[in-house]
Amino acid sequence: MTDALASLPQNNVLVKIEDGVAWVSLNRPGKRNAINPGIVFEMNQVLDVLEAEDSCKCVVMTGSGDAFSAGMDLKEYFREPDAGPPVARERLNRANSAWQWRRLMYYPKPTIAMVNGWCFGGAFQFLCACDLAVSADEATFGLSEINWGIIPAGIVTKSVAAALQQRKALYYIMTGDTFDGKEAEKIGLVNFSVPKAEMVDKVKELAKKLMEKNPHVLRACKVGYHYTREMSWDMAAEYLASKIDATKFRDPEQGAAKGMSQFLDEKSYRPGLGAYKRD
Repeated sequence: MTDALASLPQNNVLVKIEDGVAWVSLNRPGKRNAINPGIVFEMNQVLDVLEAEDSCKCVVMTGSGDAFSAGMDLKEYFREPDAGPPVARERLNRANSAWQWRRLMYYPKPTIAMVNGWCFGGAFQFLCACDLAVSADEATFGLSEINWGIIPAGIVTKSVAAALQQRKALYYIMTGDTFDGKEAEKIGLVNFSVPKAEMVDKVKELAKKLMEKNPHVLRACKVGYHYTREMSWDMAAEYLASKIDATKFRDPEQGAAKGMSQFLDEKSYRPGLGAYKRD
């Protein structure tokens, strides 16, 4: 364990690394892991440390107890900071945006959301920012803001619009109805929903598959996806052509050359059936 990893507070956010996977748990089970300033600032620290931690190859985001996260803590995140100086409120908002989507969406290591229970409101922001997601069938999702007279703000509405088809997104935004993990998989909010007893094994299986890939190219794939979504077809073609060149030049593994040689010359693997053999 590095000094930086050992120095993490482990109060509002718990971190443990096993077999290359960093298990990051929001740790306010008594509040269903509602996001308060403590979680916000600790999560930014955690992401900084794990980015430089060689033993961390994949990050899994989850929650302690029976909840993933109930969203934003109305008292600690909104009412109390709103009563203080505006500069403190701005600092908190910047820090929250940083970990929930600006950093997490483009994080250099693969990320998986493991939705183990309640997932509401603001939790959709970092759920959607993770690369992939696995849910327990028994989990409960909801955008309940409409029920108490506000809109899904922050970046929640944008996250939901990016992840779901229009009819499904608007239905849950406008009604506040809840849904379970099976429905979350059906509408495309998560990749897989499994019985809670099988959830950790499913996440480990998925993490292992991601860790077999070339990490430099894996990062380029996800960043390329996010950027090209906002581009025209012509701009995307130019961007991806440049990204291919940059990836070949900067990849320390020189994966493209290895993969081509193993496929064409050595006949030792087939691209459609797995990754090339890494040293």
